[in-house]
Amino acid sequence: MPTRSARTAWNGTLQEGGGTVELTSSGIGRYDVSFPKRAADEADGTTSPEELIAAAHSSCYAMALSGQIAEAGGTPQNLEVRADVTLGPDPAGGFRITTSKITVRGEVEGIDAAAFQEAANAAKEGCPVSKALAGVEISLEAKLH
Repeated sequence: MPTRSARTAWNGTLQEGGGTVELTSSGIGRYDVSFPKRAADEADGTTSPEELIAAAHSSCYAMALSGQIAEAGGTPQNLEVRADVTLGPDPAGGFRITTSKITVRGEVEGIDAAAFQEAANAAKEGCPVSKALAGVEISLEAKLH
């Protein structure tokens, strides 16, 4: 399996500095980052490590769930997956990612709600990003349309 890369160029201090994250493997974008905006309620045009992890978690989970549904004999028609990743204080000092909440709504043929829930739970456990976030509380809310 391939390795994917991103690069960040940072200038200045934590509070007054800023940087740019570049998705170097795909070359599809560069995104501004700053600590004050990371800690603010409004992102104001910048991204953050938490948003990038949320993007990774939601897309990885969607792929894992699609595979689990197929294994259960179903066919996913539409999966809407959202991941909400929270930064909070670390009891040991500093900050840590505290939670990732996955919300999925699915339109699926060939399986019932119970089988969908089972597939959703299996995807939560089997998703490689979920595994990478092993020290984070991961919650799941899964429903069929």
